[in-house]
Amino acid sequence: MENYKIVIAEDDALLLRSLGDRFTKEGFTVFPAKNGVEAVKFSLENHPDIILLDIVMPIMDGMAALKRIREDAWGKDASIILLTNLSDAEKVAEAVSYGVYDFLIKIDWKLEELVKKVLSRLKSK
Repeated sequence: MENYKIVIAEDDALLLRSLGDRFTKEGFTVFPAKNGVEAVKFSLENHPDIILLDIVMPIMDGMAALKRIREDAWGKDASIILLTNLSDAEKVAEAVSYGVYDFLIKIDWKLEELVKKVLSRLKSK
């Protein structure tokens, strides 16, 4: 199995740990980020295969982090899935305009479904 790299940006410490543990068990190298600044830094330094990006985070929110990542030569084509509690149509439209692979409302998915979606995305690249 390929050793994929993933940046997980999530300000909820428990959810960040749960996601990190689950993807580690799947063989991923995980770069956990507590805010958008860390997400941008880890993404641009490590060029992960996929980025899970929460929208509402301290210091720099996910939309600002997404824009910063897309400004980079590597980041313009990075696979990004946004995670949020928001179901704001305007945010969805803005995210789509920046080439987000998917936009997931946190209460609508289970961990197993997220892992399957990530693996499906990586295998289709």
